[in-house]
Amino acid sequence: MIRAAITGVASYVPKKVITNFDLEKMVDTNDEWIQSRTGIKERRVAAEGEASSDMSVSAVNKLLAETGTKAEEIDAIIVATVTPDMLFPSTAALIQEKIGAHNAWGYDLSGACSGFLFALKSGSSLIQTGSKKVIVVGVDTMSSILDYTDRNTCILFGDGGGAVLLEPTEDENFGMIDDILHIDGSGADALHMKAGGSRKPATHATVDAREHFIYQDGRSVFKRASNDMANVSAEILEKNNLKAEDVGIFIPHQANKRIIDVAARKAGFKDEQVLLNIDKYGNTTAGTLPLGLDEVVRDGRIKDGDLVLFAAFGAGYTWGSILLRYGPSKKG
Repeated sequence: MIRAAITGVASYVPKKVITNFDLEKMVDTNDEWIQSRTGIKERRVAAEGEASSDMSVSAVNKLLAETGTKAEEIDAIIVATVTPDMLFPSTAALIQEKIGAHNAWGYDLSGACSGFLFALKSGSSLIQTGSKKVIVVGVDTMSSILDYTDRNTCILFGDGGGAVLLEPTEDENFGMIDDILHIDGSGADALHMKAGGSRKPATHATVDAREHFIYQDGRSVFKRASNDMANVSAEILEKNNLKAEDVGIFIPHQANKRIIDVAARKAGFKDEQVLLNIDKYGNTTAGTLPLGLDEVVRDGRIKDGDLVLFAAFGAGYTWGSILLRYGPSKKG
């Protein structure tokens, strides 16, 4: 059976850092309040003129170099993002042109914080039906849709992303094993951007009303995220007759440290098994999972053949988990 294997990973975050102390000067908040409720100390923010395709290209070029892959070898590019450079053309098309992947096709996918999971599933399906090299990107420039006068949302998000290379393998020691993915549109009112789409196009009135920024009902989202991300993490282990100790690393979406703690505890993970970098980056939406994977690969916390469990929850609502064995890593 052909599986899709992750043979390389790379990430990118902007240089600019905004700390909690910086936010204290912008809105009515403070470092202690933010850290105690979210676990966030700082976040990265894109430079002026730096967009999602730019961050993606930085990650993808690094990925190609480190895996010894030529851009013209890429069959498809899938980009998970809620902050594309523009509504059209796709961010995937912009990346394709910038890296010179002239034989690739691709598309953008909007799954909010679960977007990378959805894109990984999609890329895996392409591999299983004959594609040889697929790049999957998770990236978001959240600062572009943040209202820095709204202390309930501006403290939470940051910019960044990452990319993985998928290739086929018949070796059962590597590759995608299982996934559980969900959407529930009843959650649309709790987390969305009010204007800018076909239902409510941009006007002077929508801009004046600050409707082109994130709106979130924090209490509702927190409750659903805590339950659903915890349940789906435990469910996929049980479905595959695995226990937490069998997993090399648990990489949860980095939305809130308290949500992560609930999910990890319910699934039975020890602290050392859980990737936690929300303190450095905040919530980068579709970028958190590839950022996390890149971190644990580079610091040696996982090696080829180790089990990796992803879990995420986001706007939509969207949520899910993916179980895989990492590698075999390629070196350029």
